Amino acid sequence: MTDLVLENLSVLRGKRRVLQQTNLHLHPGEFVGLIGPNGAGKSTLLRAALGLVGAEGHSSLARLSPAVRARIAAWLPQAREIAWPMPVIDLVALAQNGRRDAPQVQAALARMDVAHLAERPATALSGGEQARVLMARALAQDTPILLADEPIAGLDPAHQIACMKLCAARAAEGRVVMASLHDLGLAARFCARIVVLDHGQIVADGAPEKVLTPDLLGRVFGIHCHIATVEGGLVLHPLESCNHLTLKEGSDAG
Repeated sequence: MTDLVLENLSVLRGKRRVLQQTNLHLHPGEFVGLIGPNGAGKSTLLRAALGLVGAEGHSSLARLSPAVRARIAAWLPQAREIAWPMPVIDLVALAQNGRRDAPQVQAALARMDVAHLAERPATALSGGEQARVLMARALAQDTPILLADEPIAGLDPAHQIACMKLCAARAAEGRVVMASLHDLGLAARFCARIVVLDHGQIVADGAPEKVLTPDLLGRVFGIHCHIATVEGGLVLHPLESCNHLTLKEGSDAG
């Protein structure tokens, strides 16, 4: 299987460094949750790792040719845009050169609970259904590395849990899986490793119970959480903000 190695990876936007000398080594068998506040650099890190944005430093994926990279890594971007009203099965089959009958396509449709939508136009689906279809297309590539930017955004709770279990299962097969996530509770529950970004820098990296401490959650996210260890893993539930962030009422709030 294939490791993902990032060394001193940095991204500049104008004169601002939005990703700063990032070093990561992801091993086969790891489901890594990439977390951080809005604007922390999570999407930038994933895109730079894939070579989709200009970057300084080294990425073991970005150095590959596009054809080779497509065989090594599958990518689920944050944007859930489906431009053409093609049948769901044909959209997913793009991952296997359009072969509808490829076993990877059939398995991905079943795993993301969209097999019953196979002949529906993808543009006619709900937002959550489209998100599951696009995740199925990424799974159908059957690559040793899967990078996903907010894969559970827009999904109902049952499908969020199912998607997280699937990512963990893919990692257990010996693949590298890294997903950016905003649901800290699901990240704590299902990810074997948590990487925390803040202002473009990695500020913590390790097992959920080592990383998701009250101090870090308050310092990075500005929240108080209930944290408990139960059979099967860590339980984390945000309770309230511990900083000045508020939503104002009244007609002046645009």
